Amino acid sequence: MSCPFAKTQRSAPQRTPKRVSFERPPVYAVIDEAPICHVGFTTPNGQPFVIPTIHARKEDTLYFHGSTQSRLLQAIASGDPICCTFTFLDGIVAARSAMHHSMNYRSVVAFGSGYLLTDQALRQEAFRLTVEKLIPGRWENCRQPNDAESKATAIAALKIEEATLKVRTGPPNDIASDLEGPYWAGVIPTLTHYGPPEPAVSQELPAHISELVS
Repeated sequence: MSCPFAKTQRSAPQRTPKRVSFERPPVYAVIDEAPICHVGFTTPNGQPFVIPTIHARKEDTLYFHGSTQSRLLQAIASGDPICCTFTFLDGIVAARSAMHHSMNYRSVVAFGSGYLLTDQALRQEAFRLTVEKLIPGRWENCRQPNDAESKATAIAALKIEEATLKVRTGPPNDIASDLEGPYWAGVIPTLTHYGPPEPAVSQELPAHISELVS
């Protein structure tokens, strides 16, 4: 069994510790399910940025790809500290009082530092993982990157050093004096799903697309 991430001053949330986990399997589950992540970094002149991007994971390493001129890829490759967040909104929590409205969610905050991949085999594998993260089975059902595309693409790896999962579930936490009040309370679930595929040209839908949207 894999050991949990270390609980540090940087990674430990300040509130509601009962919602927090440092265990790797649930942390990785949120990272793998998340369609995008937000990457936070600071440039050498002190300007902070948070950039949304696609990602892939293998064990405790995240992979990102983009233009060789990408500010994000350059920041990851610099080896400076990076913060990545992955978030799901699972429901709106409507309470009887304005104060106790909330959200049900799953959120991971991960810290690490990165580097550029230069080995061609590792780059190809990271590229494959990223495509497969978007659509399982797609790598074998699309053209592979050519030399020009590969040269124009930077791929960075980020080693996850610390990570925290925080989850809220369940109904509103109304106080006792509000329970007999006239106001509706409950949870409004929020769902993310794929719609019908819209082909670029008239073609039969391949199996890996059908399986994704079914």
